[in-house]
Amino acid sequence: MTVSLRGTREVKGNYQLFRLTGLLDAFSEPNFQKVLGKCVAEGPEHIILDLSKIDFVDSSGLGALVQLVKKAQSANGSLQIVTNARVTQTVKLVRLEKFLSLQSSIEAAIANLSKS
Repeated sequence: MTVSLRGTREVKGNYQLFRLTGLLDAFSEPNFQKVLGKCVAEGPEHIILDLSKIDFVDSSGLGALVQLVKKAQSANGSLQIVTNARVTQTVKLVRLEKFLSLQSSIEAAIANLSKS
């Protein structure tokens, strides 16, 4: 099995947009933590994570998302997660939907940034 999490990063004004595809699981989580943790430190502090093309998130992936929220908040930023039905179902199963700030689209996530 290969580690299959790929993505791009765009820096726009006061936020960073990450578009990810593949699996956010125990195999990809260490690299996800390392790369995104570094990007949070570099700034800007607000993060939009587009997971709408993610096929699977396991408990390691959820843990990584929780850690990313905490890192963003400690840098006076925020994390908005654009999701799909599969990711939303997994997040709701463990009752993290409010903490992880799930959004239906990138536009909704950007709009939510201006409220924070």
